[in-house]
Amino acid sequence: MHLTPDHATRFATATLLHLGREYPYKMDLVLNGPEDAKPPREHHPIFHGSFDWHSCVHGWWQVLRLARRFPDLSVVPDIRARADDMLVPEKVAGELAFLSRPYSAGFERPYGWAWLLALHAEATSHDAPWAAALEPLALAFAARFHAFLPRLTYPLRVGTHFNIAFALLLARHWAKAHDPALVTLIDAAAKAWFADDRDCQAWEPGGDEFLSSALTEAHLMAVVLGDDFAGWFDAFLPRAASGQPATLFTPATVSDRSDGKIAHLDGLNLSRAWNWRAIASALGPAHRVSPVAEAAAQRHLAAALPHVTGDYMGEHWLASFALLALDGLAD
Repeated sequence: MHLTPDHATRFATATLLHLGREYPYKMDLVLNGPEDAKPPREHHPIFHGSFDWHSCVHGWWQVLRLARRFPDLSVVPDIRARADDMLVPEKVAGELAFLSRPYSAGFERPYGWAWLLALHAEATSHDAPWAAALEPLALAFAARFHAFLPRLTYPLRVGTHFNIAFALLLARHWAKAHDPALVTLIDAAAKAWFADDRDCQAWEPGGDEFLSSALTEAHLMAVVLGDDFAGWFDAFLPRAASGQPATLFTPATVSDRSDGKIAHLDGLNLSRAWNWRAIASALGPAHRVSPVAEAAAQRHLAAALPHVTGDYMGEHWLASFALLALDGLAD
């Protein structure tokens, strides 16, 4: 299953409805005084929609990506017009000002940092001023990665926003074109944390996870290790060819899509599909795990794609993960 114009229209149409929807909105904010109690738009001139800051960021990544992949879609003029209005230097300055506030060092770390870099990477592929406008914000978050990674003694293996492997996948993709030193730092950190991992038990998913700790780690190592990946993977998941651990090959059950945390599990199914496809590609068609991985990806896609839209608790973010699952991250 691959990305089609029908997918693109469905995803972009839904996302355009919530990119500018200000409420409900979940702030990531430390109040330094009563003057900070103000509407989201005043804190975040660009990313004040889509329920939260990071979902708004990757919603913009998604619609710009779809506009580039399918430039003849009927929604593309609207995407471009809204980007021309929103992705401008004066509004970026407002986002930067938020980062300079006291107690903002941990704002959106590391998930939102990585998605902002992904958005900037996508913007650079367009003949528009958006990338130039976003560059100061991208550089600010890259600087935060440079400062944070040497201090992160232990990896964050959880299946939610704090997962470090997911953030490094996105950050490394941006850094390849913009910051070679960050690529070196990411690769060194990934090897230090994960190179000796063996026989992963994959005790997942948790009840509100949208990332697979095991598969996201493997995906990152595929990118970092290159030709050495297959040997590492065979030791990391030695029974993968026989579909074990079974939890990694079985789509998660979503009991209540109106519950924002439980709805995360649709995202888990989509991100696993992305991971399995990337792992199969890195292993190559001759590897015994590749057909098993491809089949797992298809099962996870089939379980989640019908539910990308329908309830705002998933609709405000799931299309971005569907795009990753169907089309990957690379240009």
